Amino acid sequence: MKKEGTAKKKSVTIYTTKTCHFCHMAKDYFNEHGITYTEKNVTMDRALQREMIDKSGQMGVPVIDVGGEIVVGFDEPRLGELLGVAA
Repeated sequence: MKKEGTAKKKSVTIYTTKTCHFCHMAKDYFNEHGITYTEKNVTMDRALQREMIDKSGQMGVPVIDVGGEIVVGFDEPRLGELLGVAA
């Protein structure tokens, strides 16, 4: 069961590349649950790459920032917990 309003109060940013399968899965998940997010494609943008690495310590995508909590990869259970979305 979705907790109404929980996801809307947290900003969600996803660092992606166009060819990342798990990035597409994460964006589909957000769309299915009505979660607004900001996408930052790091493919050709060194400043965004540095921003992502500084936040996560990782060079792989997706890196997802949910209200300051960093999730590396498409970890659906963790995202659901942070966003108040039931599995």
